[in-house]
Amino acid sequence: MKAVVQERALPIDDPASLSDMNVPAPGQPTGHDLLVRVLAVSVNPVDAKQRRAPRTDEAPPRILGFDASGVVEAVGPDVTAFAPGDEVYYAGDVTRPGCNAQWQLVDARVVGRKPTTLDFADAAALPLTTLTAWELLFDRMCLRFDDSRHRGQVLLVIGGAGGVGSMAIQLGRHAGFTVVATASRPASADWCRAMGAHHVIDHRQPLPPQLQALGIAAVDAALNLADTDAYWEVLGELLAPQGRVGLIVEPRGPLRIGDPYKAKCISIHWEFMFARARFGTADLIEQHRILNRVASLVDAGELRSTAHTALGTINAANLREAHRQLESGSVIGKLTLAGWD
Repeated sequence: MKAVVQERALPIDDPASLSDMNVPAPGQPTGHDLLVRVLAVSVNPVDAKQRRAPRTDEAPPRILGFDASGVVEAVGPDVTAFAPGDEVYYAGDVTRPGCNAQWQLVDARVVGRKPTTLDFADAAALPLTTLTAWELLFDRMCLRFDDSRHRGQVLLVIGGAGGVGSMAIQLGRHAGFTVVATASRPASADWCRAMGAHHVIDHRQPLPPQLQALGIAAVDAALNLADTDAYWEVLGELLAPQGRVGLIVEPRGPLRIGDPYKAKCISIHWEFMFARARFGTADLIEQHRILNRVASLVDAGELRSTAHTALGTINAANLREAHRQLESGSVIGKLTLAGWD
């Protein structure tokens, strides 16, 4: 089968950083696995991070890619939720071969039914960032998706135009929050508003006076999706007593978790959406349930795809361009690729 592989850790401007290769197709699925014919993928920062990770000379070529949509070709004996021919979308498992290949084996418990109102590319934009935003807000931070208690509360989303931020804005608004997103360019600010942000402020400028100008003295919850270290002190200042902060970016150094975090009893929550699959947690099926619920919300018109830029078919040259754009730090929404040459 056709696949895009990584053989060595190289800068993305090196043509050998990602290569087209014919590799053996996966075998028939066993256990909870599905065999999926991959029709579209999207690209996330984790792809670039995994590509840059050191590799030994003896390591076999690796298939990256952790966002896909496609059609089920075969199911393992323990699968009950899917059948051949079903259209699906998923993020998969970072410890297994990824989706940058024509066929992939993936655990059905992390797979959802594809939204019927989206094409494969728009659907592929959703899984990883949707699971990250949903799990962070509603599993880790214990907020409520449908709960009137959030009416009048403020959610601050730092890095609102990125993939996770684009979905966090939508979910936060649906949950009843007044959503304030940050963006530093007119195009990214416009995107945040299109995703449903009530207000957009500039994260390159001091945040407190911009919030004060909106009549906001404190925020009830904050997602720092951009730079954990850079905004740590100001979030301690901005968060209300008993507020919550959600994080996805590993800090570069130690974080001081004493006052004001201690004095205000601010809770700190980490999210890594591959944790359930990586450790085989007892609630692994929750990712299947989340993706199915999100598909229903998309089909009902309550959520929308975060696909922004289509980069052509799935091949090494287009994936290198996707990685290059991701590493530039200027991507809005999600980058997608669909079909095979």
